[in-house]
Amino acid sequence: MPATDWADLEATEAAARLRLPEEVYDYFAGGAGDETTLAANVASWRQRLLAPRVLRGVSGVDAGVEVLGCRMTTPIAVAPMGLQRMAHPDGEIATAAAAAATDTVLSVSTYATSTVEEVAAAGGVQWFQAYVLRDRGLSRDLLQRAAAVGYRAVLLTVDAPIAGDRRRDRRHGYRLPTGANLRLANFPESGQVSASYSIELENTLTPDLIGWVADVSGLPVAVKGVLRGDDAKVVVAAGASGVVVSNHGGRQMDGAVATADALVEVAAALSDTPAHVLVDGGIRTGADAVRALALGAHAVLVGRPVLWALAVGGEAGVRGLLTALREDLLRTMALCGVSSVAEIGPDLLRGRVVAEAPAHRMTVRPHKRFPGATA
Repeated sequence: MPATDWADLEATEAAARLRLPEEVYDYFAGGAGDETTLAANVASWRQRLLAPRVLRGVSGVDAGVEVLGCRMTTPIAVAPMGLQRMAHPDGEIATAAAAAATDTVLSVSTYATSTVEEVAAAGGVQWFQAYVLRDRGLSRDLLQRAAAVGYRAVLLTVDAPIAGDRRRDRRHGYRLPTGANLRLANFPESGQVSASYSIELENTLTPDLIGWVADVSGLPVAVKGVLRGDDAKVVVAAGASGVVVSNHGGRQMDGAVATADALVEVAAALSDTPAHVLVDGGIRTGADAVRALALGAHAVLVGRPVLWALAVGGEAGVRGLLTALREDLLRTMALCGVSSVAEIGPDLLRGRVVAEAPAHRMTVRPHKRFPGATA
């Protein structure tokens, strides 16, 4: 597939589907229940229409932001996704190399098929996605290993005390490929991949665990899986540096609120705090990222499109996708008449619940300038 086609996400996913075993494609693509939340995640962004400003004299666009103590050239990061060697033999290593080459922050899953050390060696800025396991010593070890090799923040996932009703996986008998290359690399050698949870998760999570994770890792913690404003306030009061508005890609509870809708409430709840608000779920374009920023997010995480690009083109595919997302973001900003992320606010949107969106809060520092009309 030519690099110029990486922005065509439908074609990339279709190509990935042809390459992947059915059970692997369904594991990556599927959601919980009837998959209504999975579909709503994508649709809810498109229900917010952009209202571009004109005659604003935009001669260049700077999309740089600072989130969770990390300088980002754009507010787009790669979401944590496990088992990437099922998509491509190079798995997380290819994704990490592509993220480093495009100056994109990478989130690395606890359930990676490469170790935290192997992924770190690929370079770039990385965050570690953590679950709190019943084996608290194993959790401590993973957090400290990630911190020791330079990970910059922890995304603490709290919305998965049990697995959701993933019917596609059930239809395949929860079977996934096996082999020397396909193992839970951060766990003992016997850890095999599975469509069900093979490492026991702590299912009695309480807010005090946030401080424990921060103390053990020495890193800022963003709590991932927050869909309510009151929960957002609780986790920030408990020591979180931020939240990730997320319904686990629609994979946990069908019928849960779409992330674009939840973002409005969460961002409003935290508008008078220094906490950072990130969001994932259904982000497919740079324009979607602009919509998220206008609704109060500081950054977005992109998931499944990265897997499809990895499956089709390996490192080059992911690099092409991330480049296309960056170009679409910069182009959309220029066409909207904004020259920096700080200028993106709810007035750029028309459509559902826009009136409730809070004023944008962002610490922005000058960064590389991009030609506004050709980005």
